[in-house]
Amino acid sequence: MASSSKTYSGKEVAVHNSRESCWIIVHGKVYDVTDFLDDHPGGSKIILKYAGKDATAEYDPIHPLDAITTNLKPEKHLGSVDLTTVEKVEVKITDEERARQERIAARPPLSEILNLHDFEAIAKYTMAEKAWAYYSSAADDEITNRENHAAFHRIWFRPRILKDVTKVDWSTTILGQKSSMPVYITATALGKLGHPDGELNLTRAAAKHGIIQMIPTLASCSFDEIMDAAAPGQVQFFQLYVNKDREITKRIVRHAEQRGIRGLFITVDAPQLGRREKDMRQKFEAEDPSEVSKADQGGVDRSQGAARAISSFIDPGLNWSDMAWFRSITNMPLILKGVQCWEDALEAYDIGLSGIVLSNHGGRQLDFARSGLEVLVEVTTKLKEKRGLSFPNEKFQLFIDGGVRRATDVLKAVALGATAVGVGRPFLYAYSAYGPEGIDQALQILHDEFEMNMRLLGACSIKEVIPEMVDASNIHLHIVSVPSDNLYESNCKSRIFSFVF
Repeated sequence: MASSSKTYSGKEVAVHNSRESCWIIVHGKVYDVTDFLDDHPGGSKIILKYAGKDATAEYDPIHPLDAITTNLKPEKHLGSVDLTTVEKVEVKITDEERARQERIAARPPLSEILNLHDFEAIAKYTMAEKAWAYYSSAADDEITNRENHAAFHRIWFRPRILKDVTKVDWSTTILGQKSSMPVYITATALGKLGHPDGELNLTRAAAKHGIIQMIPTLASCSFDEIMDAAAPGQVQFFQLYVNKDREITKRIVRHAEQRGIRGLFITVDAPQLGRREKDMRQKFEAEDPSEVSKADQGGVDRSQGAARAISSFIDPGLNWSDMAWFRSITNMPLILKGVQCWEDALEAYDIGLSGIVLSNHGGRQLDFARSGLEVLVEVTTKLKEKRGLSFPNEKFQLFIDGGVRRATDVLKAVALGATAVGVGRPFLYAYSAYGPEGIDQALQILHDEFEMNMRLLGACSIKEVIPEMVDASNIHLHIVSVPSDNLYESNCKSRIFSFVF
């Protein structure tokens, strides 16, 4: 075993440039990643490209700073390298990348972005193909992904008139924590795929606009890096994928609590990650030829695409009895993220949890799972019937996520009993398309929409947004195949394309 204090020359590292012996350099340190090739979420091809070379430039955009030291055994940390002796990797700009850069230069000015749909349209044509595939992909035929937003179209308002709406207030509290609006930034993985600062864009924007960020387990930035970037007193939640190794889970949870996290959102809808076929196609391209050959011969399981390695640590055995164990290791409020029927909502209430997120994982897990909005109507009805509960409820809070694109979407959810909603992809698209100014603009758009729609709805405060203000009688009607949204296509998407490209 090599000494971790040894200093290598670039020439010594360079000979370890094959699948049989693969060393890489990251931030001046040498690592033996031979045994990690098959488990790398991004495929082995990208590692082998940098075998025997400095991989820092490729590593930084998509990994937390501590990812390599956390995932490799100590004996694989070989030592340092004299960087003056290391041959630089030549970065070739492809025709594809050159065309993308031209599209970035042709973006409309940020002042012409009027809604969250616009950010998605711009991001699709300015992001790297692999990054777009990961962010936008959903399960199977992506019916649930589209249904998440379509469900909001089946809820109609019943506005009240002649109310003094000179001043309107859309602030609220979430798990006892103040928020400038009933929205939180929900957990989304691999934030650096869209921008070098990754999740730090969200941290800074959340502080500026007075909302709460949920930090993901699979962030591109490390947990401590995100916490260190927070403003004094900034409230943050944490999303947890439960590790098969409970000691690892305990360490993560207790560290999060020590750092000041105010709510633990335990993901319960991902015992196995779904088939995200757009992402899977990119994964095959990221694999080296020997692995593809082995896959064709049945030697390597490629069925999960990029999700295969990312999900390998998640415990499929997580069950209701584990909730008592979580209570024994933390005093943070416990919320289940990914509840999809009233029976499980009732169970969560009965065992004393603080709340649930009605979510289908952004349509990325089980296709034809119902929208969080539809499940919300079911849950509030049944919990009132079974336990006499009314919502919003401070002791057992309901959240939803998936498909939210407008303040009107949020207000519909609040009227139906949600405390707040989680927004994920739109914020990723905003900073992927325009950087930190994009996420700032996205949140300002939501604030402006809230002010207008609260007035038009006849509600002076969030507490006045009540069930009588909406008609949800058609929420359980499903139209498949999901129809095209012609109004959006003509007014938003095509208009942007016309002056961008």
